[in-house]
This record gives sequence, structure tokens and C-alpha cells, in this order.
Amino acid sequence: MHLVQASEIQMNRREFVSGLTLATAFAGLLPTGAAAEGKRVALVIGNGAYRNVPTLLNPPNDAGDIAAALKRLGFSVSLITNASFDEMRRGLIAFGREAAGADMATVYFAGHGMEINGENWLIPIDAELKRDTDAANEAISLQGVMLQVSNTTSLGLVILDACRNNPFAVKMNRSLATRAAPSGGLGRIEPVGNVLVAYAARDGTTALDGDARNSPFAAALLRNIEAPGVEVTFMFRNVRDDVMEATRNEQQPFVYGSLSRKAIYLAGRPSGGAEGAEPVTARPAVVSPAPAPTSSTIDPALVGTWEIMVPSGRGQSRWIWQIMGDGTYKFHAEPQRSARPHEGMMTAANGRWTLHALRGLSGYSDAGAYEIRDTLAVITGKLGTGAWKRSAE
Repeated sequence: MHLVQASEIQMNRREFVSGLTLATAFAGLLPTGAAAEGKRVALVIGNGAYRNVPTLLNPPNDAGDIAAALKRLGFSVSLITNASFDEMRRGLIAFGREAAGADMATVYFAGHGMEINGENWLIPIDAELKRDTDAANEAISLQGVMLQVSNTTSLGLVILDACRNNPFAVKMNRSLATRAAPSGGLGRIEPVGNVLVAYAARDGTTALDGDARNSPFAAALLRNIEAPGVEVTFMFRNVRDDVMEATRNEQQPFVYGSLSRKAIYLAGRPSGGAEGAEPVTARPAVVSPAPAPTSSTIDPALVGTWEIMVPSGRGQSRWIWQIMGDGTYKFHAEPQRSARPHEGMMTAANGRWTLHALRGLSGYSDAGAYEIRDTLAVITGKLGTGAWKRSAE
């Protein structure tokens, strides 16, 4: 959302997961219903405690949070944090056996990655990489990771938050003067078949680790990956826009691969949608200010005041969202500096909502999904994805 800086908008993932689980139990629903569509497997690796270069703080957090999200999406997940070369190698071998013939197979890696002489490598925590030729014996080839997800019936997905500014490259000796020096970030790739590879930052550029619990890329992925009814390529477009907004266009995620016309959904198909239906996004990008609606339809169950606690650089802040039966709404935060107050018109019906700010953030639009049970509402959207509680105000 355009309300706060990136470091202030990260949601408390544990609180969100707890709220989502509680809401699911109240509603008597499966977390996503996605598991019924076929076998889904995932390997999630977060390397931060590097032994020979400075530690990265976020990858273990990123990996744990992404693993939890994938489990809610029906994936059978193997999570490895601070993995050595042998642990990564054995984990990938075991994962490849599980992935063969699965409907979807996903590898998520957070940590150091680099291109050396035209090949991309994921770096274990025990790597030294004193020479460029050491990579084959001390790091994991991205090509090998892609092969492990290539034998699926629907989608092989590799997600890499591994484009960070890499200290290994600075101290590495080149074996031949004619060889290319290690570049910044990862190199361009061309996946084949039903394989899609998502970089946190496009080839040849670096990604930010961030100063909050999650990196900017992981935070954006967590806000989008469970949004229902969003086709996977559209989901990564939403992630791209969120990251560019959070980093002020310093970091641009990029997706490589060419899939068929078949729409693929991680968090369930659009309600009432058919196989060939036009994919929809839960959080459409606003190209130009949308006209404010002159009338609104509001689900009576959503009318009232809702609040959620949001961590910020100065501690917890409280966001309050007041929804009136006539289709107007008011939003403010405590303390006020954590988010700009605004008000406008909104609609909410059949589990979907939209709003258009008229004052405070004139021209701002947002949209998402909601699920209500008594005093709890699980809501997705830029306004704040998470478990909102009904306030006594």
C-alpha cells in the first residue's frame, strides 16, 4: 500500500498464520482446497549463517515463512536452514525423487547466489570459493535445480531470493585472465518445458536483504502467494510491482520461462471460473485513478470497525478500518505516523471487496478478498493482508 515505507509495512507473519488458522477453523474450510488438484511438493532452503563471509539475517526467516505459506497451499514441504553443500545436495536428490510425476514442484532458495563464467550457482554456508573453478565442487548449479522440477505434469517452479550483493565475488581469484569475472547477481536463463524461474532481481542486478524480518522480495511474495483466484504469472506481476514500490524502483524482480496457455493457480481457481477463463488478480494494479463509485453494495457482516496490529520500525502500530453500511469507509492508524489516514467509498460482496479513496489518498484504489466469521475477518489486499479483529469502537 502507498501508506508507509517498506520497512514499516511488513505483517507479523505468526499473528497472520494464527489468525488464518483460527478463521479457517471457524469457517469449517480447508486452508485452500488446492491439495485436491494433485500432488504438490516443495523444497525450501534459507542460508544466512555463512562461515566465510558476513551473515545474512533474513534468509532463515524468509524460508520459514515461505514454507508455512506453501504448506497452507497444499504442498508437502521440506525445509532446510543454514545448509552445507552436502545437506543441499542430499536435499535436492531426495526432493527430485518426490517431484517426479508430481502436479507441481517448487524450490525456494534464499541466500547467496552468483554467476560464474556464464553459469549460475546457489551457495551453501560452508563454501569458500577462493577460485572460480571451485564452484563446481562447493556450490549447487541452478541448472541442476531446474532439472529437479522439470518432470512435473503442471508446473516446475524455482524461486530465488539469491541475487544479493555477493562478498564471494570480491575475493574470488579467476583461474584464467580471459574468463569473465563473477557478475553482480544471477545471469539470464532460458528454462524449457513447464519450468518457471523467478528472480528477486533481474539478471545482472542485485537484490536487497532488507532491515525487517523479511527481504523486500520475500515480503511481497508472502503478501501475494496465497491470494485466491490469481494465475501464477499474474501473481508474480503483483510481486514485481510491490517490490518496485517498496524499493523505489531500485529492485525489479524478473520471471523466466514460457508456459502454455493453460492457466495455473497456486491458491485455487477464481470462484465460478472455467478452465479457460480469463485469469483475474486479487490486487489489480491501478494504472490511472479509478472513478469513485456513486453507490456501493456492502456485505452486512463486514459493516463495523476492524483492527489489526502491524509491526513497524518503532514497534507495533494499530490500524483501524471503519466500514459503514452506506458504502463509505474511514481508515486511520495509531500512532498516526505509521500510515496516512484516508476515507472513501467501497463495495463488498460474495467474498470480494474494492475501495476508492476520496480524501487523504485521493485516486488510490485497492481490492482483495475476505472471509468473515463472527469477530474475525481474514482479508487480502494492499490495505493489510492478515487477520483483522472486530473492534469494540
